Amino acid sequence: MHLRIALFVLAWLCLWPAVAAAAPDPCQLLPADAARSPEAGPRIAAAACAEHRAWYRPFIDTDGRIGPVPVREAARSQLADGQPAWQRVVEYWRGSGLLWQVGAGDCAYAATPLPSCRTFVLDTPWSAAFVSWVMRRAGVPGFHPAANHLQYVRRAYREPFQSPYRVANPLATQVRTGDMLCFVRGAARVYGFGELAAVLSNGEPGLGMHCDIVVGITIGPDRRRIAHLVGGNVHDTVAMRRLALTPGDRFQDLPMRQPGDPDCSPESVYACDLNRQDWSVLLQLRPAADLAALAPPPPVPPGPGATPAGVPAPAPGGAPEVTPQRCCNHCDPEVGLPRCPVRPAGH
Repeated sequence: MHLRIALFVLAWLCLWPAVAAAAPDPCQLLPADAARSPEAGPRIAAAACAEHRAWYRPFIDTDGRIGPVPVREAARSQLADGQPAWQRVVEYWRGSGLLWQVGAGDCAYAATPLPSCRTFVLDTPWSAAFVSWVMRRAGVPGFHPAANHLQYVRRAYREPFQSPYRVANPLATQVRTGDMLCFVRGAARVYGFGELAAVLSNGEPGLGMHCDIVVGITIGPDRRRIAHLVGGNVHDTVAMRRLALTPGDRFQDLPMRQPGDPDCSPESVYACDLNRQDWSVLLQLRPAADLAALAPPPPVPPGPGATPAGVPAPAPGGAPEVTPQRCCNHCDPEVGLPRCPVRPAGH
């Protein structure tokens, strides 16, 4: 018996350095009242972190490897708070005020699922809707919800005094909670910070992008500082990405996609790094004094659907929730909602 205990203690001591070196999850360290902070950064982190926990905390480590993904967007299985995953994606569209803009009226009643609504969820990228939902939930002044990332990146570039964010070079800028790191999608061309600025100054509408939200900075292996970023629609889930920082909290050796990079394959393992992207811009959250001068976030547009129960009102300074009367088109007697009135022809 004593030999078994000794062997167990020896094995634990061998594993202890690896366990101690693991970077902590900053979402687990947020104060309980972070969602009500007078500062926008903690409110943004609280909203993004709550969703990451709901999706069972999948993550991409600093080497670009993704861990288990317990639930994906198409799943009928429940998130940690009991809601089916695909219905939560509908809430991102609805709670951000974008649902009717993208023509997804069949998703107005997630409690009465329609096949066309699930098709919309599966076929439509929702990472920008997730960011917009987080910003609205956090009550970030001056943020305009958008169905694609390019819209608010371009606004930060063209209207720096009306946007809550300003454009910065991701390779030369200090990172803070509430910032967003963005890359350009696609393998045909690499933009980087310089070439993206040229795109932002013209009217090119179709550039695909993705942005992750910085939710905190912790100490990782070898005493390195690690930035933790949360994004939506990352491998069909809400995932956390970890990236190394310098002692001055700038991105260190940020993995950059290069022109002509091959696809991920057994022969090109380096291309399988999920952190290897065309990181083109860091959106810096502006100081509190600048944010205070901006207009509060717009309310959810009125419509036949109700604001989902899981979305709280924005923090003080934000716009109040708009909760239209609920009704249904495909009514379930057990739900108890009144049938929606028939609209006149032509409306």
